Amino acid sequence: MSAAEAPALLTCLPPIVDERTRVLVLGSFPGEQSLIRQQYYGHPQNAFWRLVDALFGVPASAPNPERTAALLAHGIGLWDVIAACHREGSADTAIANEAANDVPRLLDQHPGIRHVVFNGGKSWHTAQRLIPQLFRRAGLTAERFPSTSPAHAVPFARKLEAWWLLKVWTEA
Repeated sequence: MSAAEAPALLTCLPPIVDERTRVLVLGSFPGEQSLIRQQYYGHPQNAFWRLVDALFGVPASAPNPERTAALLAHGIGLWDVIAACHREGSADTAIANEAANDVPRLLDQHPGIRHVVFNGGKSWHTAQRLIPQLFRRAGLTAERFPSTSPAHAVPFARKLEAWWLLKVWTEA
């Protein structure tokens, strides 16, 4: 493939965090719908906002600014492991030439973050490869949760069971 045929370099969305953030949810990289809408988990079939609704009573149908404000109020932040990459379509398997976000720096800037949740295998494995120091950070719990992506064919009830820990951590 020539340089002219290569997909454009895509960049991630900015982190959603503040001084209340105790849990950081890290996805791999936003899908096409999320990039177009400029919002995390923007694909209507992604289960993330339905999980947030089930766990915290934040309506999945609420406007994005309301949902993200409610997440922050519950101590939850959002970002992605991958800062930039090449990809055609939305599939994690199509991601190439990825560069990591500086998650350790974000954690330094927000020392109240005690837990990192990896939304699926791609974010988990990419972080292990590109930012392994994250997994050795004192006082930080890092857990892989089932992906909320519609491509991850796990029943919603099983995803909710695993993601329940998010509620436990925010209420501790």
